[in-house]
Amino acid sequence: MSDSTRRDFLKRSAAATVLASGAMSAAASALHQAQPAQPTAAPAKLEVERRQFGKTDMKVAILGFGSAEIGYERTEQSVVDKILNAALDQGLNVVDTAECYVDSEEQIGRAIAGRRKEFYLFSKCGHTKKEGGRGEAWDKESLTHSIELSLKRCKTDVLDLIQLHSCSLETLQKGECIEALETAKKQGKVRYIGYSGDSKAARYAIECGRFDSLQTSCSIVDQECLELTIPLAKEKGMGVIAKRPIANAVWRHEKQPDNGYVVEYWKRLEKLGYAFATGDKRTDNGPDGAAGTALRFTAFQPGVSVCIVGTSKPERWRQNAELLRAGALSEETQKVIRARWKEVASADWIGLT
Repeated sequence: MSDSTRRDFLKRSAAATVLASGAMSAAASALHQAQPAQPTAAPAKLEVERRQFGKTDMKVAILGFGSAEIGYERTEQSVVDKILNAALDQGLNVVDTAECYVDSEEQIGRAIAGRRKEFYLFSKCGHTKKEGGRGEAWDKESLTHSIELSLKRCKTDVLDLIQLHSCSLETLQKGECIEALETAKKQGKVRYIGYSGDSKAARYAIECGRFDSLQTSCSIVDQECLELTIPLAKEKGMGVIAKRPIANAVWRHEKQPDNGYVVEYWKRLEKLGYAFATGDKRTDNGPDGAAGTALRFTAFQPGVSVCIVGTSKPERWRQNAELLRAGALSEETQKVIRARWKEVASADWIGLT
């Protein structure tokens, strides 16, 4: 999927959940004059579940932050500052980005480089050419150049994780791209290396035994990974990052959207016909509504270490974290979702990057 298609989708996306705003009141004086409003106290830090990230030394929050949205939407720096600092205050400790997400790495560096010890920084490479400019580039020189740019942009000396960003199975099998990451690890530029992608390429990335982690699409409408990759990754002791965990909130669209990045998920959901993603449940902001059910389905799959969700709204990370406090779905609900997938899914319903 092209960057432009994803960018168009993100610009049109509304968040899956909405925070109810509280009313503000002020005491009146004897002369009925309004008194100055008192400063609003910052929300208390959430007790966010932490999980071991594979065989690494990292214990990650169940909910991370994905930065594609702030990059493609070109979110104002002041807003990014609020989003990331508020989330860190409330329990976030995983920030995932990529060198091709417009200027998201720079945004992150400007916003929270001063709090670097409070979070794990994950990035991706493979779309910056050694001679400059955008485009797929899987040779060692280009990948090395990309990693060095990421370090500079993020204002850090080391990345906790660098991931190959959805290269093909054939590219992986050649091995040069993996060697580039292994070299960066030996040089101390990155601490761990991973693969971000889906389906057969993701399976190979696990089987080759050279990666510390896998980032893959996992949701109510993207379940191939639940049999093909995640169980094996868990067995191999890899950290697993679930991307697109709420399926781009496709239940928001009553009619088929015209953007290619989301339309396939929409078609799948139409065929699956889950009750929790229809009618009033589509706008239910609680843990049993569409968003809450979708996020909980993904987050509590065996083997999943962390889910990354993007936003351009300062309050959104906390909202999603609150949904996850409800815990795993009931065994019955989980079975219904999986059974319906197995009944309806066709052979071409593979993992979508």
